[in-house]
Parts: sequence; structure tokens; C-alpha cells
Amino acid sequence: MLVHLNLQSESEREDPREFEELVLSAGGDPAAYVMGSRDAPDSRFFIGKGKLQEIRDEVNQHEAEVVMFNHALSPSQERNLEKELKCRVLDRTGLILDIFAQRARTHEGKLQVELAQLQHMSTRLVRGWTHLERQKGGIGLRGPGETQLETDRRLLRVRIKSITARLEKVRKQRDQGRRSRRRAELPTVSLVGYTNAGKSTLFNRITESEVYAADQLFATLDPTLRRVELDEVGPVVLADTVGFISHLPHKLVDAFRATLEETRSADLLLHVIDCAAEKERDDHIYQVEEVLSEIGAGDIPRLEVFNKLDLLEREPRIERDANGVITRVWLSAQTGAGCDLLQQAISERIGQDMVDRELELAPAQGRLRAMLYGMGAVQNEQHGADGVAKVVIRMPRADWNRLVATENVSSHATSAVPRS
Repeated sequence: MLVHLNLQSESEREDPREFEELVLSAGGDPAAYVMGSRDAPDSRFFIGKGKLQEIRDEVNQHEAEVVMFNHALSPSQERNLEKELKCRVLDRTGLILDIFAQRARTHEGKLQVELAQLQHMSTRLVRGWTHLERQKGGIGLRGPGETQLETDRRLLRVRIKSITARLEKVRKQRDQGRRSRRRAELPTVSLVGYTNAGKSTLFNRITESEVYAADQLFATLDPTLRRVELDEVGPVVLADTVGFISHLPHKLVDAFRATLEETRSADLLLHVIDCAAEKERDDHIYQVEEVLSEIGAGDIPRLEVFNKLDLLEREPRIERDANGVITRVWLSAQTGAGCDLLQQAISERIGQDMVDRELELAPAQGRLRAMLYGMGAVQNEQHGADGVAKVVIRMPRADWNRLVATENVSSHATSAVPRS
């Protein structure tokens, strides 16, 4: 059973069609779709008494096993609805978590999903062991002094702490990998976009890989990295990441922080957009931009890739802004049409966004020198008789601008000499 309400109090309404796609992606078989309108959700049941009776009748008629709401329900609303409807009730967050649990393939992905599920579950624990009250004191009767509910909560906290520690280890390993790529001067290009926009299909087309790709929401959870050779740029690391969705639950954003950092540390983002979904396209672009800002990737240069051009039967093309910079590529990852234009665009953008400079570092500027080596930016270094080091560096423009702003470095076009 699917339930969707148009709430006057909601500034951004959920899409009922997208919700149905989510249910189908989770393996559900929708029996009926109940829709309605309210000024504001009811504090006890989220829906009104009349709509509650309507849903109860539909559940009985279709013998539905679960009722899914296209909204975020509070723990008490979920419990009250389950008590009234005599079946399981899931909200939008619970549904997305279930899809993620099905899709996770790697150990890291499974840990991230489990963490998000436990954080979600911790607010929804109810006393399922009513026969166990707080244990009594006295000889032979002394216990830990916990009810079963308190024991469950404590065990959850222990498990959450354990998974968080393991994910922190994964995050450090990813950081180490990123530092190694920087030292090897490998630019990173990350694919981002709304779920089911065709990122994995495009990834497979460019890298000639066989990453799992399917016409379903959240087909990709685990980030995949491949090295590709591009003309004029050389080797580039391409990263395929998890897709975004409107009102992506914060628990998922937090749990997938290590994965999303691949996006935050990229030199260029390829924002893959389903150009055939003309009605939802602008909203999907807005939702992706929101999530990028939320994870701290809002300032990274990006290139829009309008995919699924074969559905519109148009020719591939490149669009440039007033300064001649490529801003958009129209292509079809399915047929391969326009993928050569995308490689040309990436080469141009990566080449433009790299800065070559020469610095003169005094012996007292050892911290800045160490920072440059840590960023993998040093190409060559020569020392003069006076101890001044002439260092040739190459780094992404975003890193250079940050260095100029924070390290008191001059931003001259031909050379950059630290100011005294």
C-alpha cells in the first residue's frame, strides 16, 4: 500500500511517481495508491481519521503486508499506524534504507548501510519484552538493573560505536589513496548526479569497465575508481559514486561520508543529467546542487553532461559560455554517441584548471615547503648558495587559490614569490 499526501505546509513536495519507482526498486508490488491533501500532518497518525479508515479498508481488501508513506514519519506516528492498521508501516527514509541494504556489495558499503539503519532504528525502539520489568534487588535476584529496552539501546550504542570506528579506518585509507594520487599528479574526475541518470553506464563507456548498471534507482552504492588516458592531459582517475535523490536522509549522508569525500576531493565534477526527463530535470539539478553544497563540494568546478540523448533523437554537441569554456556536453552513454566530445571537454577543463608556478622559498618557510610536498604539487626543486629554494609546482586552481588566500603567497602570473 502506497500513501502520499499533498501538505500545504510543505515548501518542497515529494514526487508520487518517484516514490512508486522507489517501491518497485525495493522489490515491492504496489497493490493500491492512496492519495489526499491536508493543511498539516496529524500529530498522532500523520493522516486524518477518514483517510486512516480508507487505508485500513484497502489493506484488508488487498491483504497488504506493508504500508509505505512518501513522507518522514515520527517514531510515535509509525507505532500508532502499525497498531491501527495491523501491519508493518514504513516511511520514505526506511524505504531508501531498505534499497541501500539490498544494493550494498562491498564490506564498506554494508557497514555504511548498517550504520544508517542502526541510527534510524535507535529512535524507534519500543518495549517488545513487556514480561521483563526492571530486575529486583535482593539475595539471588540482583541483576544489571536494566529493562530490556535499556539493554537494547546500550547494545545499539556499542554496535554504532564499533561501526563508526571501522568506517573511520576506511576513511583514513581513502585519504591515503587520495594523497598517493596527488603525489602521482593524477587529477580526479568524479561522476555525480540524480539517481538513475546513467552515471554507471557512462562510466563503463569511458573506462571500458563492467560496473553494475541497471535502469533502477540506486543501482550504484559503492564508489568505483578507474584510471583512463586522455589526450593532452594523460592519466586521469574517474570515480563513479552513489546517486542523489530529493530529500536524501541525513543519516545516509552522514553514513556515506567516506564515500562522498571522493566527490569533495575531485578536481572536476561531471554532473550527469537525464535530459529525457524534461519535466523533472530542473528539480533534479537543484536537488543535486543542494547535496553537493551539504557535503562541502559546492565550489568544485563542474561540467554538465546531458545524458540519454538517444531518447530525444538529437545530435551530440558541446556548449560553451561567453569566455569559451565548455559548460555542457550532450551525449548518449547507451550508444556512445558524443563520448568523444566528453573526453575532449574533460581534457580542456582539467588543463585549464591546473596552475603552473615557480616559488622562491626561504629556509624559514619549511612548513610551506612540506605542505606543497604533501599536496603532491612539487615538480622540481633547486637550492641556491643562499639557501633559497626555487620550487616549480603544478596544482589544481582551487588549491592554488586557497594557498594564496591562507599562506600569504603572491599570485603573480609568471612567478609567485612569498611575501616577507
